[in-house]
Amino acid sequence: MSFTYKPLWKLLIDKEMSKKQLMERTNISKSTMDKMGRNERVSMEILDRLCSYFSCDISDIIEHIDEVKKS
Repeated sequence: MSFTYKPLWKLLIDKEMSKKQLMERTNISKSTMDKMGRNERVSMEILDRLCSYFSCDISDIIEHIDEVKKS
């Protein structure tokens, strides 16, 4: 099961916001931000915090990668 945070990074670009600004405004730690940068799992609380901050749906910040179709 693989996920990517590319939609979140695109959203940051659209909002002209840096990762550091996002961390400060949502109280996300650097280690959590690093995990997202490596497409690793983060808690649902973090995803909820991001969705609430941006007033968006989860699909606007994370995307599922179908490894079967990718091969």
